[in-house]
Amino acid sequence: MNLSLPLPGKTLSRDFTASIVVFLVAMPLCMGIAIASGVAPEKGLITGIIGGIVVGALAGSPLQVSGPAAGLAVIVFEIVRDQGLSALGPILILAGLIQVAAGVFKLGGWFRAISPAVVHGMLAGIGLLIVVGQFHVLFDAKPLPGGIDNLLAMPGRLLGLAPGGQGAAVAAFAIGILTIAAMLGWEKLRPQSLRLVPGALVGVVVATLAAWGLNLDVIRVDVPETITGAVALPDAGILAQFAQPAIILTAIAIAFIASAETLLSAAAVDRMHNGARTNYNKELRAQGLGNLLCGVAGALPMTGVIVRSSANVQAGAVTRLSAVLHGVWILGFVALLPWLLREIPMAALAGVLVVTGAKLVSVVHVRHLLHRYGPLPALIWAGTFIMIVATDLLTGVLVGLALSLVELLPHATKLRLGIDERREDDMHEIVLDGTATFIMLPRLTAALERVPGPHRLRLDVERLRHIDHVCAEMLGEWIQRRREAGHIVELKGAGSRLKGLAAA
Repeated sequence: MNLSLPLPGKTLSRDFTASIVVFLVAMPLCMGIAIASGVAPEKGLITGIIGGIVVGALAGSPLQVSGPAAGLAVIVFEIVRDQGLSALGPILILAGLIQVAAGVFKLGGWFRAISPAVVHGMLAGIGLLIVVGQFHVLFDAKPLPGGIDNLLAMPGRLLGLAPGGQGAAVAAFAIGILTIAAMLGWEKLRPQSLRLVPGALVGVVVATLAAWGLNLDVIRVDVPETITGAVALPDAGILAQFAQPAIILTAIAIAFIASAETLLSAAAVDRMHNGARTNYNKELRAQGLGNLLCGVAGALPMTGVIVRSSANVQAGAVTRLSAVLHGVWILGFVALLPWLLREIPMAALAGVLVVTGAKLVSVVHVRHLLHRYGPLPALIWAGTFIMIVATDLLTGVLVGLALSLVELLPHATKLRLGIDERREDDMHEIVLDGTATFIMLPRLTAALERVPGPHRLRLDVERLRHIDHVCAEMLGEWIQRRREAGHIVELKGAGSRLKGLAAA
């Protein structure tokens, strides 16, 4: 197994340092996401260990970090609520096998063709559901079954904070607010020398010390004495569960959403560094194996996650070793210091999730879509967001995908895209002719990734009749990445008809 291990020296020390930073970011998130998913916190820690050690070693994205993701917390909560915890194992085993098959059959590029409006609308909907659900956990109470129910119950929960008889709820709420204040205050005021210390860690540490020092009667995290106690292997009835239609459909949904989130996160991580690019099919295979193992261990599903991955890049990681080591540190901490985890108030982890969920609701992206590409992508975002909050995650995503097809209707009879490559002296030219839509994205991406460097490059879009926002976003990112690498890239023919691409 090749981990791209560097020779001892500066590179190795950078990976080691980065792994510590990612470990500190991951620990509170692993437990908090598990609680938001309606399962015990150790389930998230097991997923973090597998995501670090196994997926980190096999990943196709050199600097992406995998683990439990807020983006799947809502759908896992619904699985546990409707089908029971015993259904989660077989669902993840099937989902993992689907992801492995998708990687083997080289379907990674198709996941990148999903509209960014759908993905960001999905994340915004999930973010709001996490905020309104974890709001109740701030009071040491359990969230209600649905997002609308949680939202409508929020005023009553606040009004219940009356003196007398509510002491535990008041104390828990104070701990949650302290966590949020410490996180936001640290992220705004931290000194440059401590910029790599994550706000989530600061918030949890401050809240834990306050609860311990004041001897507050609040609910604390409950983890088993040994790491083996957190593993729940499948029982003899698992084979029968594989034949249940509900299990199969949910596994397909998990595989689809986890793959889309992973590969879009990998693309975002690629934009943060100038090292090796992601092999999307290899990444899918690694994620599939990771989810299969999580299913066997009775843990949470995993994806590549942008928060931990960006922390990895910012901390100076160079190879996959940093992701592997962060999994080792989680394993060591859980094995040697479980008593310390049991001092953490549940309200503190809820505070971390409230901040994390709020950050997923990005109106900046809606303004970006509206300004560059007009009202339709913004409508796709809004439709996905509203349906996820009002119904469920799968329905919202399907509605978003259906709305994406509306963009094809005016061009349904003219979807051909010609891609012509020419080479003259030191100039490499790519000429696009026809209609560039998301169904052509895998082919277009493959052509662009074959373009050599550091020749002068010209992208001629003069003969494009239409380009949708998915292809325009991808082309804009490709041009930007090439220019940041020092290549000379000319764009020919992007006028008002292609205003999203012209902005590149």
